[in-house]
Amino acid sequence: METTPTLPSTAEKMKSVKAAWDKAQAGPGKDAALRHYQAAERALAARHEGECNRELDAATHALS
Repeated sequence: METTPTLPSTAEKMKSVKAAWDKAQAGPGKDAALRHYQAAERALAARHEGECNRELDAATHALS
């Protein structure tokens, strides 16, 4: 029986992105990531999990 890898929950992803943002050096990437993270918080509050995950992905990309 094969097991499928579990995807991180949205809450875990939020924590992970926030931790990465906290460690990032100041600059335009960190500023952009903050905007995406804040948009993800708003989307999560509105129960739009898909939008929240897209914003978290964008925040992660901005930090890389």
